[in-house]
Amino acid sequence: MASLYSPLTTGALALQNRFVMAPMSRNRATADGLATALMAQYYAQRASAGLMISEGIQPSITGQGFAQSPGLHNQQQADSWRPVTAAVHRQGGRIVAQLMHAGRIGHPSLYASAHQSLAPSAIAANGLAYTAAGPQPYPVPRAMTGADIRQCIDDFAIAARFAIEAGFDGVEIHAGNGFLLHQFMTQHCNQRTDQYGGSVQNRLRLTLEVVAAVADAIGAHRTGVRLSPQNPYNDMQEADATTLYPALCRQLPADLAYLHLMEAANRDMTLLIRQLWQGCLILNPHHSAQSGPVTPQIAAEVLQQDLADAVAFGALFLANPDLVARSRRGGPYNQPDPSFFYGGDATGYTDYPTLQLSPRAEPESLS
Repeated sequence: MASLYSPLTTGALALQNRFVMAPMSRNRATADGLATALMAQYYAQRASAGLMISEGIQPSITGQGFAQSPGLHNQQQADSWRPVTAAVHRQGGRIVAQLMHAGRIGHPSLYASAHQSLAPSAIAANGLAYTAAGPQPYPVPRAMTGADIRQCIDDFAIAARFAIEAGFDGVEIHAGNGFLLHQFMTQHCNQRTDQYGGSVQNRLRLTLEVVAAVADAIGAHRTGVRLSPQNPYNDMQEADATTLYPALCRQLPADLAYLHLMEAANRDMTLLIRQLWQGCLILNPHHSAQSGPVTPQIAAEVLQQDLADAVAFGALFLANPDLVARSRRGGPYNQPDPSFFYGGDATGYTDYPTLQLSPRAEPESLS
């Protein structure tokens, strides 16, 4: 039975412990998608995690779905990330870049390019984009052409190369949470009649091609994939999830660095994927609809039950930069302030206090 504090090597990633900082959008980049010195401070503060997964980074201009989100699709953006990864590495941490194409989630008023969103089909998502003019419905996206799809695959591969050039230890391909790759996977928003729509295999095609392109560009051992089966976030509906995800797991490269699963009160799906996927599994556990933020106790139980090889923490890592050390003491823990989650300055971002801790043995309950 693994401990949260035991090391883990998977692919090219040698992790000092099994705490994973989940990807969390914080919207502190520049309008041009550049990483900043404040972002470097934020990630460096949390570098005691075995692995940090960056906030969603758009692999192209058309992949951007939110204001002040960072990119990795040009040299200037890649250069801006170097101080971030260097700061993390100086603290002994490991960090991967999450590549996220937002697809139909977004609004033209939120970014300088003011582009029309792209999606598998011209079907708007139910929900509201929070713009400077107030909440506005998501607009109808443009259905991607064959050329758009080929460009999208290339964009992911190019962004992955930029990530490695910028000093990231690998990349995570976001294929969940209702963003573009997830949109292609579900019939709810994919009504295409070409080779990218219809059957389960066709709907998986773009995700598999993106994974193959990224693995070819930087190596499967540096590539992870994030999934969120049966998660309704961003107006997703999956009628055939129990067929779709086993089919995907069977076709993903066996030598990927890891598979990252966001649980959505569907433990049976987690158990199924754990059985099918023989590689490293990172789990962001939410056993029921009432499950709150992941805690060290919850994470320890996940490892004790062999549900995963490492555990992703979200809100608790946001508010506790020294989460690993705090957990050894059994707390106390800062509580996150949602009013500062998205955008702004250092407030609610890099100003959460740390404890002055002396070394102490880990509690037996977390072993």
